[in-house]
Amino acid sequence: QVQLVESGGGLVQAGGSLRLSCVASGRTFSGYIMAWFRQAPGKEREFVAAITWTGGWIDYGDSVKGRFTISRDNAKNTVYLQMNSLKPEDTAVYSCASERDLSVGGSYYLPGKYGYWGQGTQVTVSS
Repeated sequence: QVQLVESGGGLVQAGGSLRLSCVASGRTFSGYIMAWFRQAPGKEREFVAAITWTGGWIDYGDSVKGRFTISRDNAKNTVYLQMNSLKPEDTAVYSCASERDLSVGGSYYLPGKYGYWGQGTQVTVSS
């Protein structure tokens, strides 16, 4: 059974940094894409970043480009999201998601394409 467990959220002032972690377990993730999404109160879930487990392909949502960095440590089965220059509008619940990259294809930015999700971690950025 696939499990994704996020950690690292918290309260930070605008301009600060946080690093989120997503530990994956339950299967071999070769051939899978790992992604971060976020959802603020009253808003739809938004694509943040994605990375392939072995190929190193990466993409970011427009609102976080240049500020956030996604990376992976295959030995630890962990995906990270380094968030710098945080803004109050980055406040949201951040969730890790995973799916076979052949199933996701070019629609990696759509949350409905992912079958595996973590429970989420709250990030709050104060002004």
